[in-house]
Amino acid sequence: TWSELAPVGDWGGIVTMGCHFEVKGQPGTYRVLFHDDGRFIREGSKQTKPIVFTLYSSTSTDGGLTWGQPETIFSSSDVNLCEPGVIRSPDGKRLAVLLRENARRKNSHIIFSDDEGKTWTPPRELPISQTGDRHTGKYGPDGRLFISFRGITPGMKTVRGTQESEGPMPTAGDWSGWVGTWEDLVNGTPGQYVVRVMDNKKGADTTYPGVEILPDGTFVLVTYGHWTAGEEPYIMCVRLRLDELDAKAERAAKITLSADFKTVVEVP
Repeated sequence: TWSELAPVGDWGGIVTMGCHFEVKGQPGTYRVLFHDDGRFIREGSKQTKPIVFTLYSSTSTDGGLTWGQPETIFSSSDVNLCEPGVIRSPDGKRLAVLLRENARRKNSHIIFSDDEGKTWTPPRELPISQTGDRHTGKYGPDGRLFISFRGITPGMKTVRGTQESEGPMPTAGDWSGWVGTWEDLVNGTPGQYVVRVMDNKKGADTTYPGVEILPDGTFVLVTYGHWTAGEEPYIMCVRLRLDELDAKAERAAKITLSADFKTVVEVP
């Protein structure tokens, strides 16, 4: 049984509690990250022009029963960073948070913390291969990462008539996945490959993914999308293994990126 819902505080946000992690060495202590565009953080708050997106964190020391006042991590109108997704380093000492860029001026961004979320590095733009919305990832048995997200990049548009998206990446508007390493995130390198998990048939209305890893190394991915043209969206579950993806990647066409990995130069 469950009690009635109770407010966590006199504050709010967009996709509040967007990602969370347990603070190492402090049982029952959790931190969450979320964002707001000025409309919901306080009662009566209003959005400004230009729109400012602010990334916040809040901490609980009692297992999530109560939460502290939000603290600002980053705020900007130049890039609208939001919908954080957290990945912990293999040795457990460092945290990375991948961030959607909602102004669509830049690629997704990333920040790091070496003190369990007390402080964070300035945001850094990611390679286009890691760019999208709502990043959610897990480590596979061999230590590589699989990160699921919605394929969104600057320069994307909806194709008139079909309602599907097109853009620099072939996975534009689709349920996407990236395979690479923790070192790729740290060093700003593009990783091993990008996959289209499923083809979304209507714009970019898809993908708030759940990602789990089973004991046998199988990834279980779940999200919604427009998987059948002309029909309402529905939820799909996909199971995959990295060795299966590796075999497909060997036969796949290779995309050429710019020297800084930020843009696509050529798609075969």
